[in-house]
Amino acid sequence: MLLFAARTIIFAIRWNCASMLGVPGLAQAARSGNVAIANALGSGLAESPAYAAFLPGLCRLLLGEELKIPTVATWWCGQREPLAYVTDHLNELVVKPTFPGRRGEPIFGANLSQQERQALLDRMRKSPSHYVAQEHVALSTVPVWTDGKLHPRHMVLRVYAVPSGNGYAVLPGGLTRVSASLENMVVSIQSGGGSKDTWVLGDGPEPAFTLLRPAAHPLDVSRATFDLPSRLADNLFWLGRYTERLEAAVRIARSVLARSFQEGDSARFAGLNAGVDILLALGYLGTERPPALEQEVLSMIYDPGAANGLVWSIHQVRRVAWLLRDRISVDAWLILNQLDQQFSNPPASDAFRISSAQDRLDQAVITLSAFGGLVMESMTRGDGWRFLDIGRRLERAIQMAELLRNSLVPESLGNAGVLEAILEMADSSITYRSRYLTSLQSELVLDLLLVDEFNPRSIAFQLARLAEHMRELPGAKTAVRRTPEERLTLSMQMTVQLADVRELARAEGAGSTEALDDLLGRLATDLSSLSDTLTRTYFSHAMPARRL
Repeated sequence: MLLFAARTIIFAIRWNCASMLGVPGLAQAARSGNVAIANALGSGLAESPAYAAFLPGLCRLLLGEELKIPTVATWWCGQREPLAYVTDHLNELVVKPTFPGRRGEPIFGANLSQQERQALLDRMRKSPSHYVAQEHVALSTVPVWTDGKLHPRHMVLRVYAVPSGNGYAVLPGGLTRVSASLENMVVSIQSGGGSKDTWVLGDGPEPAFTLLRPAAHPLDVSRATFDLPSRLADNLFWLGRYTERLEAAVRIARSVLARSFQEGDSARFAGLNAGVDILLALGYLGTERPPALEQEVLSMIYDPGAANGLVWSIHQVRRVAWLLRDRISVDAWLILNQLDQQFSNPPASDAFRISSAQDRLDQAVITLSAFGGLVMESMTRGDGWRFLDIGRRLERAIQMAELLRNSLVPESLGNAGVLEAILEMADSSITYRSRYLTSLQSELVLDLLLVDEFNPRSIAFQLARLAEHMRELPGAKTAVRRTPEERLTLSMQMTVQLADVRELARAEGAGSTEALDDLLGRLATDLSSLSDTLTRTYFSHAMPARRL
């Protein structure tokens, strides 16, 4: 018996570790002693049918009485006498695996051919402890509606008992499972079986019972936000990053697509080339300029298998949002579902692929803007909102740094077509024109998108918001000195505030644009370092590796 229990524990642990079911992070929480689990890790050993063979003896030994309800006659083949009995009476028995980790359907001895019977006996003699045999119980049948008719199916009723005082109380009802056919005696769902509602008839209406407080019970006013585990903070952070990354990709793709089908002039071609360079640098179009630009851009928009394509990015947003389904509002779900539906099906005809793509990109911008507005106007200003907004601000700063770095190159400085495309991708065209009308200058564009703290799309604006968030994070409030994330954010702020835009925007002379490229490159690196620092400090369940 001890040998059987030891083997069972080993297999149960393996079976539990291989399972993909359950709550993420639960094993770590259990190891930390922060959670009580009803079915603790390793309790799968209790699922072995071999225990039924020892229940009568255990009951007499431990309780000094017989079982109230007789168990199904069971023989564990790990002992010599039960193995001999099973060998002689195999036609009357059902053979099952001892351990849950060993997948296998019950084997009905009466249904085996002589060759199959001999093969099974050979396996049992080789590893007898791996097999359990039980008597073939005749099952009742119930009517099941299938194929437009009522058919009989075998059924099994499982009842449940819970601890109550010094004993157990059997719950009314239970789980009724039925077989897939009248010839099949297996009722498990995995084998094609099904379930039926179980009704318990009473003498009269059951009294209403609830553990909730009555509606009239007075409650104290509370303005507390929900507790924020590290995994939840991590998911909110990446939801913000993924939505902002998706919006940047949509705006760039929309700008490129619009210029791909306009009548050509030098300004349009310059803006188109700048957009293609940005898409290449960000990994949306591979590693080199595609020969068929139109098809590559449409593939980025429509193809679910395109690496870093829009459909893939939307799935990333949905994946993270699903992990937060109990934390985000119904309206937020409606917005994300609408976004998913907008890109779920390609157009019916190739003739409409271009116009459909433009419409989808326009709708995606509107949908993402709605999500951003909902986050700003509906979420309470707790740590959950803070980490989501940190993700948005950090990703927007990274995208803007890469946008400027890969478009303001020596060949494009001062080119009106490139500057116009940059402003359009950065959603700052109206702001620029309201200040400078139609005069497009590199210095002014760089000032608006790099150092202007009043422009919600500029890098300086994102760094200012990030600095505010860093000061309000739990670690910063109790720290005597500035935290690593505070110092890193302050360093980037000072770098941008001290930048000489006029010098950075010089198109001629020694070192032209090299200083700009160096500054934007350092900002992109520091922003990625800020993400890693936040991961190490606040997302303790995760490794500090960067997500892609």
